Amino acid sequence: MKRIAVLTSGGDAPGMNAAIRAVVRTGIEEGLEVYGVRHGYDGLMAGDWSLLDRRQVGGIMQRGGTILGSARSLEFKTESGRQLAIQKMEQAGIEAVIVIGGNGSQTGSHALSQMGFPVLGIASTIDNDLYGSDITLGVDTALNVALETIDRLRNTAASHQRAFLVEVMGRKCGYLALMTALAGGAEAFVIPELEISPEAIASELADAYNRGKSHAIVVVAEGSRNNATALLEHFQQHHERIGFKLRASILGYVQRGGNPGLFDRILGTELGAAAIQFLLNGRFGSLVGRIGGEVVATPLDVVVSTRKKLPEHLLKIAKILAR
Repeated sequence: MKRIAVLTSGGDAPGMNAAIRAVVRTGIEEGLEVYGVRHGYDGLMAGDWSLLDRRQVGGIMQRGGTILGSARSLEFKTESGRQLAIQKMEQAGIEAVIVIGGNGSQTGSHALSQMGFPVLGIASTIDNDLYGSDITLGVDTALNVALETIDRLRNTAASHQRAFLVEVMGRKCGYLALMTALAGGAEAFVIPELEISPEAIASELADAYNRGKSHAIVVVAEGSRNNATALLEHFQQHHERIGFKLRASILGYVQRGGNPGLFDRILGTELGAAAIQFLLNGRFGSLVGRIGGEVVATPLDVVVSTRKKLPEHLLKIAKILAR
């Protein structure tokens, strides 16, 4: 193998650039030419790539987002779109591709692999909903952004005797909300895996108020049926039922855009370097992630067909400590 490509796809995540840097420099060290694909799978179908050298990936590790750009491609979901991508790569002499991304991206890499093209994925999504890695690229940074927000909101919440609904990202996975609630000392949390009624939340907040608390924090996962907007509307006219005046803060894309912290820089570096070794060893059709402290390659067949579960022991602890 002499020539490979690397792309970033789907939602950007802090640490992607660290992974790109590691793929390029490790690949060059192993005698490979590494091409950077611009704008994800769209760039793969368009042949929009260029050869990367060591200097071009210098000074990028500390930057959030991805220097290669990203996109969500509808055309690549079709067999004709994937066939076009393979044709473009074969014409350019590209023998394998590394895909840095989350669930949708790895579904695409799996489909490409099923068509016989050598593919390797790197687990990258702030949602941490991708099977094959205990923690994925971007999660740690996103959690620290949410935690800093809660710490700041507590100051104003206590000053005005308010409760805040803090909505975090995560799609249909409650990992970010659960961990933020635990680390931020929230009085309640709402996640898709454990739906709770508005009345149950009202009861939790009223209980905190009656115990003499000066403020309260409820962490809400965006994918929950009762998200922050729905809950705020539900209680807006009846704040006396919860004691506190209620406000909402929706973090949204602020969580995804931060510069990566130490953990995500190291994780991106570790996974990127390992991806090259797995490629050279013929471990195609796999996702590179970290499980139990070890870097492993999990077959994409397993990754796309298995739902990642929340840690049950942490769910139990969060329920106990919220009271």
